[in-house]
Amino acid sequence: MEQLPQRLEAITEDVIRWRRTLHEQPELSFEEVRTSRWIYDMLHSFGGLELSRPTKTSVLARLKGAHPGPVVAFRADIDALPIQEETNLSYRSRRDGVMHACGHDAHAAMLLGAARVLSDMADSLRGEIRFLFQHAEELQPGGAIEIVETGVLDDVDAIFGLHVDPNFPTGVFATKAGILTSATDRLDVTITGRGGHASMPHKCIDPVVIGAEFVLSAQQIVSRRLDPALASVVSITQFDTGGGAINVIPDRIRLGGSVRTFDPEARQRIPDMLEALLKGLTEASGASYTFTYERGYPSTVNDAGLVDVAERLIRERMGDARFVRLERPLPPGEDFARYTEKLKGCFIALGAGNEATVYPHHHPRFVIDEAALAYGVKFWVHAALLSSELVGSR
Repeated sequence: MEQLPQRLEAITEDVIRWRRTLHEQPELSFEEVRTSRWIYDMLHSFGGLELSRPTKTSVLARLKGAHPGPVVAFRADIDALPIQEETNLSYRSRRDGVMHACGHDAHAAMLLGAARVLSDMADSLRGEIRFLFQHAEELQPGGAIEIVETGVLDDVDAIFGLHVDPNFPTGVFATKAGILTSATDRLDVTITGRGGHASMPHKCIDPVVIGAEFVLSAQQIVSRRLDPALASVVSITQFDTGGGAINVIPDRIRLGGSVRTFDPEARQRIPDMLEALLKGLTEASGASYTFTYERGYPSTVNDAGLVDVAERLIRERMGDARFVRLERPLPPGEDFARYTEKLKGCFIALGAGNEATVYPHHHPRFVIDEAALAYGVKFWVHAALLSSELVGSR
């Protein structure tokens, strides 16, 4: 234990190198074949870990302590996004149209660093630590639900996750008890009218006009029909007219969009209100429609007790300025929510922002401050060593 600060400092260079290796070779959700194999081989090289493959492209490493205690899981996601990278990084993606634009390369590298430091510290551990490298966070239904269904977490007492976030200063941990992320649902709409010549709209039933009315009126559901306290977002992000000639009114258009909610009541009501709106608009114009609403990830809900002890750990081991308790949830969704549906969990944003990190997650120029990686490794290692205090002893 006396050598721990030196060991943490020594591993930082490796963690940065591992993150860059992963960044160069990103793989999409459910396709993380090379990534998971590379992670498995790295973990095997550390020694002292029991390795398994819960799913085709995920990896689980188990480290059993020498003393009785809880079973705690640490999760890192490993998939990338279908985005063409536009950074000038020396280690930018070598795969056209695929990029680690959400920081999952950093998540995997930090958890690898912690596993390396802890792999020969079993004598200092109580209980068991499970390092979970999860596939397919970015694509619904997501990898987390598959992991849960394998049963490898059935005896886990608590699970923790970190997510790098350039919206917070480097090395600052931010989270809150209760609802932390939005529920993420989607809608697909087809409006069928009667096409014709653009010069004779009176002989047509124009689905473009109906679609435009739907886009505008959908915003009134949030602003006028829901309690303002039930924060929600309805974003129509796709409007496809089929790409026909400019002088043709199409027969059919397609709309797609994303719905984000933080309250179960709002999540339940919005689909019915959207379809009622669509039905009214199409019936008034003599058109028809199809409406498909897909439930995505629920909200991640942090256990209040785990947040309290995580806060104490961060303040004591890294300083009071390193922790921020959020007053409101974070807008993005997270399939970590599938874990918090089943067991106690705590998800934390790790600041990775400086003056150069001006682009948001999922942007082709997204970058992070790599100095954040050392803070993530430090958190994981201390959380493992203090696991009994985090979740209680068995």
